[in-house]
Amino acid sequence: MTTRIGIAKLTKTFGRANRQVKAVDEVDLVIEPGEIFFLLGPSGCGKTTLLRMIAGFIQPTSGSIHFNDREITNLNPNKRNAGMVFQSYALWPHMSAIENVAFGLKVRKLDKDERLRRAKAAMDDVQLGHLADRKPGELSGGQQQRVALARALVIRPEVLLLDEPLSNLDARLRNDLREEIRRICKDAGITTVYVTHDQKEALSVADRIAVMRDGKVVQAGAPMELYRRPTTAFAASFLGETNLIDGQLERGGEAGQVVELKTAMGVIPGTLMQKAEAGTKARISLRPESIRSAGSGPITASIAASTYLGEVAHHRAKHASGGELAVSEFAPGPTSAFQGNVSLSVSPEDAVILID
Repeated sequence: MTTRIGIAKLTKTFGRANRQVKAVDEVDLVIEPGEIFFLLGPSGCGKTTLLRMIAGFIQPTSGSIHFNDREITNLNPNKRNAGMVFQSYALWPHMSAIENVAFGLKVRKLDKDERLRRAKAAMDDVQLGHLADRKPGELSGGQQQRVALARALVIRPEVLLLDEPLSNLDARLRNDLREEIRRICKDAGITTVYVTHDQKEALSVADRIAVMRDGKVVQAGAPMELYRRPTTAFAASFLGETNLIDGQLERGGEAGQVVELKTAMGVIPGTLMQKAEAGTKARISLRPESIRSAGSGPITASIAASTYLGEVAHHRAKHASGGELAVSEFAPGPTSAFQGNVSLSVSPEDAVILID
């Protein structure tokens, strides 16, 4: 049976009474059985503190954590049946890869034959069976990370916890291992909580993501939902690049309705993300790749600079008001529409109006 994680009003306060800091501030989350759930946010937002409270390494100030119907808030880490993969790998340098993997089984007092059988199977799962006898120093960074993953999985934990496991690897290797980690977690059917500050990592691997800021969950949802329908300017700007333009609502509406925002760049239609009245100050979020060159778009600008990158070109469009827009063009060619003076438009479905 896979495990559902329930987190209720979880809070962690550091410091003395006169100088307290809430690292995690009354977080409520439900992580479904078998889900790969990401905690995403900038440094200092509380995501690692939250993960370590789930692991049992940090004691909450208040709130509760449940694995299914079992409350584990005050249990020692070794009583939670959770596997942890650290940023630094934390492998024993004097042990072979397979000895590192089997170490947790030895602590649990399994007999030698069973330890070896399960450790070999775990090494095969991460496609490193042929390197079982090598020491960590003889393995690449990516191979060491997979050994650490095998060590966490071999104990058959209810929950797998990953603390920025790819941050020490180069960009190409990170890309390769994202898919590998998702495959392994899904094949194991294990509930996984994964901490990162890398937006692309979260978008490509997660089933759902919680975006955190100042100890709070700003928004949680599926990757596409968060990217296309952010509910705050912070979520919109942190999860990928966006253009945020200030303005005032021409008329009010309900959440999900298309309304118009009067801005210094013109009147731009977009989808309202929460109920608001006419005259309300708001921002509209326009993703660079959603902006099109049109004959009569609401925004008239001039292309101030362009960067050609092969499959994509990035443009900087300057408006007479002094405002600028980042624009991305896929498959650019010599007859690009993004040259000189341009009229720009965005489908109202791709423009979100935020009240925050």
